[in-house]
Amino acid sequence: MENLDDIVAGIPMNALADQLGVDPTTAESAVRQALPALLGGLQANAADPAGAASLTGALDKHPPDLVAGGVDLNQLDTDDGQKIVGNIFGSNTDQVAQTIGGNLGGGRVDLIKKLLPLLAPIVLSYLSSRMRGGTTTGTEAPPSGGIGDLLGSILGSMGTGSSTSAGSVLDMLGGLLGGGRR
Repeated sequence: MENLDDIVAGIPMNALADQLGVDPTTAESAVRQALPALLGGLQANAADPAGAASLTGALDKHPPDLVAGGVDLNQLDTDDGQKIVGNIFGSNTDQVAQTIGGNLGGGRVDLIKKLLPLLAPIVLSYLSSRMRGGTTTGTEAPPSGGIGDLLGSILGSMGTGSSTSAGSVLDMLGGLLGGGRR
């Protein structure tokens, strides 16, 4: 899937792995499991008009420069990331981490809890880039419409390409998505 692969390609996986205390393969597997959860949670929240307005406001605070030319992990604000994760998943955050961590095998809940606040600002910066008409690769035009259309477009493409497990992550999380504030 191009959109997920675009985000993953911009993350310095070796540096992320070092920060998480795992090998790069484990880090990438975790990223590929966590990204659909973040995007799905954002889409669930954006389905509510107040949630869509809140998300659009958050995108204004997360300029695309974080993802332009590749992510610099030193620029990530994990406190901001933690707030974003709380807004996306609300009281379901621990359950989401348990579900994704369990899907990775070996109960990687702590890894997911460390990873989500790192990925959340990256996802918002990526979405900000797409909403402003840019792309990280320059090969895709943004969908017409609002944030809900953009998220639908990204999530709709998850069933194909190199990340066929992305759709199963969303199916697994089911009712846990959209638990955040709107």
